[in-house]
Amino acid sequence: MSIPDTPHAWRLVYFDFVQHQVFLDVLGARPEVEVTRLAFAGDVAANFEALRRAHAYQATSVKDDLPPAYMVTAGLLARMPNLLVVSMHGAGYDTVDVAACTEAGVLLVNQSGGNAEAVAEHALAMMLALLKRIPEGDAWVRAGRPHRRAELLGRDLLGRTVGIVGLGNIGRRVAELARGLFRCRVLAYDPYLDAATCAERGAEKAEFAALLAQSDIVSVHCPRTPETEGMFGAAEFARMKRGAVFVNTARFGIHDEAALHGALVSRHLAGAGLDVWRREPPPKDHPLLALDTVIATPHTAGVTEDSRARVARFAAEQLLGIFAGERPPRLINPEVWPRYLERRAAVLANRD
Repeated sequence: MSIPDTPHAWRLVYFDFVQHQVFLDVLGARPEVEVTRLAFAGDVAANFEALRRAHAYQATSVKDDLPPAYMVTAGLLARMPNLLVVSMHGAGYDTVDVAACTEAGVLLVNQSGGNAEAVAEHALAMMLALLKRIPEGDAWVRAGRPHRRAELLGRDLLGRTVGIVGLGNIGRRVAELARGLFRCRVLAYDPYLDAATCAERGAEKAEFAALLAQSDIVSVHCPRTPETEGMFGAAEFARMKRGAVFVNTARFGIHDEAALHGALVSRHLAGAGLDVWRREPPPKDHPLLALDTVIATPHTAGVTEDSRARVARFAAEQLLGIFAGERPPRLINPEVWPRYLERRAAVLANRD
């Protein structure tokens, strides 16, 4: 790729942290790219001056990690006239107003696929632990509770039906693991894929209601959008098989926490593995945390040394491609491209 060799031709800012040192190493090897670390607790005026001059903003998608003033809203974009691209640390973009980026002529890119292996393995681990009733056994042992082993009768994953909601990078890897390791039947609900594509990705295409009714395990791997917000409520949990388990390593808001609690307390569902929460971290007195049929993790499914290094390299190399004039491979708002090209030419012509 060819990038203008003008010293500091491209200015990128980020707040407090990046996913992995490799991000800074890759960009730091290019003298034409100026990388500036800002601090959430730093001088506000200085932060906004750096944001005003920035061509690229490397941002986190975790709302609890990003103060509202620095979320990518129409208001922030109005204060960043030189901004050409918002690049996310990972696959999510909950802290970004996508429509506002498109209106402003700003690219939004993510690192989809970079943490697919980590999340898929985490989801599979939750499935196994729930079927084997490991959380319950652990709690019983720690409490010194007298019991007979038959009281914790578990189930094998081998040959069961796994329902996957969202057959993208992560969902297809879960399908591969479930079929290849445990000879599971895999159903997939993904309205954006046809039956042939689902089959290529190791799953049978199914309607949502059929997936709920037939699956022993339902695992969520779709983004949180207006379409998927509240997708799993009391009615959907009631349609699941009695004794099924529910796993969500995707995004908060896709399932209703109170409805899930009710389905677990009634014993209609046997367990749940949750890596995402309406509030992160969830309060200590959250009703779901009182159940030993729930595995709780703090949004760490994709957080491994391997995945962070991979995601960081994805991000740095994609940014270098954008700076070189290439269309990015993980563009969230492709409709912005013509408007972006116009703005890019104007911004570069007036670069200070």
